Amino acid sequence: MHKTDWLSLVPDKVSEEISDDDERLFLRVVSTELSPEEESRVVTVGHAFPKQESVLAVHWHPEFVPKELIRKRIAACFPHKQLDLIIPTQHNALTSWNGYTGVEVDCYSRGFNQKVQLLLHFETPKLEHADVLRSMLRHTFKYRSSQLYEFMQTITGPVAHRIEFAAKETGANETLIHFVQVYVGKIETLLQRHESSVPPESIKNKLLRNFFDGLRADYGDPWIDRAQTFLTAVKRTVKEEFPLRYFYRTSEVIEEARSLGGGIVIPHPEQFWPILLAEYDVDGYEVWNPQSRKYTKFLISVLNGKNKRRGPSHRPLLVFMGDDTHMAEKLRSPGEQDPIKASREVGFQPAWEDYEIRKELILANMDRTRVIREYAARLAG
Repeated sequence: MHKTDWLSLVPDKVSEEISDDDERLFLRVVSTELSPEEESRVVTVGHAFPKQESVLAVHWHPEFVPKELIRKRIAACFPHKQLDLIIPTQHNALTSWNGYTGVEVDCYSRGFNQKVQLLLHFETPKLEHADVLRSMLRHTFKYRSSQLYEFMQTITGPVAHRIEFAAKETGANETLIHFVQVYVGKIETLLQRHESSVPPESIKNKLLRNFFDGLRADYGDPWIDRAQTFLTAVKRTVKEEFPLRYFYRTSEVIEEARSLGGGIVIPHPEQFWPILLAEYDVDGYEVWNPQSRKYTKFLISVLNGKNKRRGPSHRPLLVFMGDDTHMAEKLRSPGEQDPIKASREVGFQPAWEDYEIRKELILANMDRTRVIREYAARLAG
């Protein structure tokens, strides 16, 4: 399509009636069933890492992708793997893999008034009597999912100050805002219509992104790109104003995990760095992931200093790196993928091999193999 042709697709007025095409698109977007083409995308890797023999993956999200397909992908990525510790960490839902169970939990640190996240890891048998933890996670999952409804209501309500801010940030005009409002209104109605059959894991903010991507054939990439930019700006305002008081406190989640013999890792170092000052009872900190790479060397040196001050009578704080892979991103067609997120692979954390970072790791007496063995021993303890 020529650059000027897309203008002819911009609607003067969008019908507010839900068409059969709208409903089919919605059902496709919320479906967790994979087509043969999607299955092929999961198991086909663009790059393998034959030299990597140890695989540490304790921060990644299988989402609704079948485990047998993920196993094939990991095997293709690391054909010479000899040692591994692979534990999935779904958001606010326990997920098991090879005798281990993990979860990434949203919680609230009152000391610095901020939402943080914890990675919890367990040997699966230890969760036999984890009724309290499961109830805490159900509450958190349901509350976290409510952000989608607030996101939609912000647009359709509308919540004026959020819409105005997003419009100024992105240059969205009235035609674009109306277009987005109409389609978000349709999504709201369709969610209500199919409430009993929509999988809970599909009720998340990315539902809107995926639905609007499905409109590209009708309206063209430039127009939908502008809509997505506006939606992203609105989502950011919703997240910034989302109430934190309904999350469990960080200390409460840690206490419950420890009572069950679980391990605890702080992820997202760049976003949650104040937690380094909180002296929580954790096993280690993530010093690198694909969206938090700026302070890796500094954070390793901070952990090294903490360990020296704690002395040999305390278990050392471990250095972790998280790939933060979201497997559902692998299902999307190449034209719809977020290229940065799509490039992530379970267990691939190139910072372990970076020469500058390795200098800090040596001083801290940390490497991937040691962390795998030490953390596995703690989880078995």
